Amino acid sequence: MASELRKRTISAIVMAAVTLAATWYGGTPFRLFAAGMSLLIYYEWSKMTRLPEVDLRGDAFGWVAVVCIAANLAFGDVSLGAPLLGGFVITALLLKFLRRGSGWMPGGVLYAGLSGISLAAIRGGDQFGFMATLFLFAVVWGTDILAYFFGRSIGGPKLAPRISPGKTWSGAIGGTVSGVVLGSVLTLSFFSQISPRTVMLALALSVASQIGDLFESFIKRRFGVKDSSHLIPGHGGVMDRVDGLVFACFTAFLLAMAHAAWTGYGETSVAGFLFGL
Repeated sequence: MASELRKRTISAIVMAAVTLAATWYGGTPFRLFAAGMSLLIYYEWSKMTRLPEVDLRGDAFGWVAVVCIAANLAFGDVSLGAPLLGGFVITALLLKFLRRGSGWMPGGVLYAGLSGISLAAIRGGDQFGFMATLFLFAVVWGTDILAYFFGRSIGGPKLAPRISPGKTWSGAIGGTVSGVVLGSVLTLSFFSQISPRTVMLALALSVASQIGDLFESFIKRRFGVKDSSHLIPGHGGVMDRVDGLVFACFTAFLLAMAHAAWTGYGETSVAGFLFGL
């Protein structure tokens, strides 16, 4: 038991150090980090859903799509990521229906591609992107850690017993409140005041992160697997650690895009949207 705890602790420290260092440097290091995350997520998605067994040609296309998206993230123009992803997802859906392939392939392309694109878009290349990424981490990590604490301490009715029997409503509510508080405190450390919109967005991101956690639990239960992979000693796979984060990233990125389209400010960054800049 002590050996397993030591392994988990060391892995957690290494993961946090790599993530925060990439976030600090931004630019190419962070884009490589986001691209690598997309590739690892698709690898785990493909493995969990058994795509190589049920739809080998579809899985091959999925890999081509995600590699192209990752290459664009790392070395191309991040702003082209969303159109590129849209084209690949539409093509994947057409292939699925024309060939009667697995629907998990286009789902994997969307999930893995949007994970890297949204994370890279949030970080951007300036100090506000750095702040926005830290804000996202504070909300998601605060939600995840304190939901576990409140759930174990208070217990009570289960949140989604058929999907994740360990999660409770007390944990979900406690985690949400904690995520909003931590995100708000971090925002106040950057700025002299905080807008109601930022608080509401913290609430939305906290809820989204818990939905992401439940979504991955659903996939694992659907395919009868315990962990998404064994890539991280003591923790399972990458998806096991970032399931909540990527859903929060999706939410922030898509809301910012919708806001830019609605207001006509096409150049509004995700950070500007989050903090009302």
